Amino acid sequence: MILPRQKKHSLFALPLVLATLVAAAFGAGAAAETGGAGQVETGGNVSNSAFDRQGMWVWYVSRSEGGSVGAIVARAKRNDVGTVYVKSGDGGTYWSQFNRGLVNALHGAGLSVCAWQFVYGDAPVAEARAAAAAVKKGADCFVIDAEADYEGKYAAADTYVRALRARIGAGFPVALAGFPYVDYHPAFPYSVFLAPGAADANLPQLYWYAIGDPVTAAFRHTYAFNNPYGRRIFPVGQTWMDPPKGQMLDFRRLARAYGSTGVSWWSWQETRRKVWPRLSGRLRGDPPGPRPRREFAPLPRGARGDLVVWAQELLRGAGLATPVSGRFEGRTERAVRTLQRRSGLEVSGVIDDPTWKQLLTAEPEEVRWSRRGNPAGLRTAVSGRAPATASLPPLADEIPPPPERSR
Repeated sequence: MILPRQKKHSLFALPLVLATLVAAAFGAGAAAETGGAGQVETGGNVSNSAFDRQGMWVWYVSRSEGGSVGAIVARAKRNDVGTVYVKSGDGGTYWSQFNRGLVNALHGAGLSVCAWQFVYGDAPVAEARAAAAAVKKGADCFVIDAEADYEGKYAAADTYVRALRARIGAGFPVALAGFPYVDYHPAFPYSVFLAPGAADANLPQLYWYAIGDPVTAAFRHTYAFNNPYGRRIFPVGQTWMDPPKGQMLDFRRLARAYGSTGVSWWSWQETRRKVWPRLSGRLRGDPPGPRPRREFAPLPRGARGDLVVWAQELLRGAGLATPVSGRFEGRTERAVRTLQRRSGLEVSGVIDDPTWKQLLTAEPEEVRWSRRGNPAGLRTAVSGRAPATASLPPLADEIPPPPERSR
């Protein structure tokens, strides 16, 4: 996850937590196992999806309840946590803390277990192998934690998701956990990670308190720019920094009001005892601010970035001629106007709410960024390896890096 960078992105040697949690060896050609806790519920959560259940993220098992699996289970049950997200890898390095013993113990307590991996994009095939290894240990779902290191790396993202799906199958639940403010990161390949056949859920790291925005503003910004990708959104909130109790409850209320059936929290080891009870109990009262509605960020001519890449892929999937460059220029505007005209929409040339909804009925045209050369009739800027906007810098870091902490 995004915070704290200095610790989270480092490759530390992990001790085994408990002797009883030593992983059983798995064969290289073994079929992926999909866990077994998906239909067993905890507390007030009732769903058949690990993402739909309230979750808590574990960075180091050894620093979560002192590494005691029994204590982890007890804490989860007391506080309505149904899914435990456990770090299983960093880049191409598999973390031994995610092992079959741990997974089986959590499953035995009725908890879902989701593996997550921080990825860099420098060795995408090795990263995919490490990810698949966690699935083979019995994970119920898998989360790709891709952040600043992946900005501009369209070919690497394409290689990674294809290699991952080849190893775990098309139906295994996969999610992307990335930056919440899409417009701040025009070079990040959301359109690759959230494309058909890639991640089928979107877990934006909506750390409103660290961002410094009111909860309502952070939700509206995050959802407006993530809705166009057409994936179910399960926001990740924060328990670190001890955000005020009222704001945490508002986060839960807003997630429900926006239609998200599950939320999760970062992170177990940084959650103080007084904060845990805020995750459980019946929510009373309405969410703050005006009633949330499903809205999409408008894209006018002159816009640049991955959201334009995605819109161009959808336009091409709808049979309209446009380059996939990430730049909203004349040909793209003409394609938008044509779509609006034939769909009976207001012909403005701006991709507004009704136009996004119409676009999302089309299957986006697939772009093989990992393959050299361009498909016939498809113009991209860098020999099919990335759109022109892949070199754009981020507009801002919505979650500022923290001061160095002791390990």
